[in-house]
Amino acid sequence: MKKIIFTLFVAFLATIAVQAQQISVVSTTGATKLFRTLPDAINGADPGSVIYLPGGGFTISDDVKITKKLTIIGIGHYVKSDNVDGNTTIGGNLCFQEGSSGSAVLGCYITGNVDIGGDGKAVSDVLIRYCNLNAVVVHTNLCKETIVNQNYIREISDFYGSNAEVTNNIMHSIFDLDDGKIVNNVILHTAYVQAYGHRYYLSNSGPFGYCERTQIMNNVLRAANERWYNDSSNALSGNLAVGTDVVEHNLGADVDWNDVFVNYNNATISPESDFHFSEKYKEYESKVGIYAGTSFNPSQMAPVPYISHKDIPQETDAQGMLNVKIRVKANK
Repeated sequence: MKKIIFTLFVAFLATIAVQAQQISVVSTTGATKLFRTLPDAINGADPGSVIYLPGGGFTISDDVKITKKLTIIGIGHYVKSDNVDGNTTIGGNLCFQEGSSGSAVLGCYITGNVDIGGDGKAVSDVLIRYCNLNAVVVHTNLCKETIVNQNYIREISDFYGSNAEVTNNIMHSIFDLDDGKIVNNVILHTAYVQAYGHRYYLSNSGPFGYCERTQIMNNVLRAANERWYNDSSNALSGNLAVGTDVVEHNLGADVDWNDVFVNYNNATISPESDFHFSEKYKEYESKVGIYAGTSFNPSQMAPVPYISHKDIPQETDAQGMLNVKIRVKANK
């Protein structure tokens, strides 16, 4: 893995001298290809390749389907990062279909959804991490072992009865996850009535709708209630909410969420919010929410090197040399 990351980064440095925003694709053998658009990179990548997206905007249409194992790595989406090339934005949906099992997407702002199994076929072991996205939408329960970890998820995620592991996310709500895990999340809204294709979400369903046989543990729940939350087949423990007896940690009906967190920010799903517990409630930080368990990476950057400073002159000096100065950091 270290060899791939190093080769990938060398390829990225090479793109600076060629043209900004070129996309590096590194195969399992270390061979590198350069592309100008994300659809071209997806179509031209060999199975198992890593697609590295620098800072900037990249568009993709729903006509582009990912049908091979690919890892898509952006430079991050958090505006306060010291990455001089800016953040990575993908405009559109990423659609993983048959053949793409084992794929991953990390460190991107995605204006649309991550769609899995839209062709009705099994797609397993898709990883979504360090992203800010609209929703995770699984289209068939044949899809297994989806991992959703340390993301900002702005709308209802629908798992269509598939099992998934949803951990340490700041997110809207979850619908129809079975035989999986919902652990150490901050869940801020409810699965309200909304038509989505042939799916109809429920009104007043709380943070979980139709989730069954699932471990629901150590989450912070802004809108916990009885309906569709306490299904007898679910294993519930350690969850925290305000003014409800359906959780283990009830902070009381008179508690203001603004006092619970450093920056509750009106329940906004954004890096500008800060869901560290305030000093008064600090005892819960190691027990529930995103900083418990496997914790949460606030930088939202994948573990790859990035450029924190660069100085590239427009012209060579008198000796025909180009004096390039680049400062590099590496994420853990």
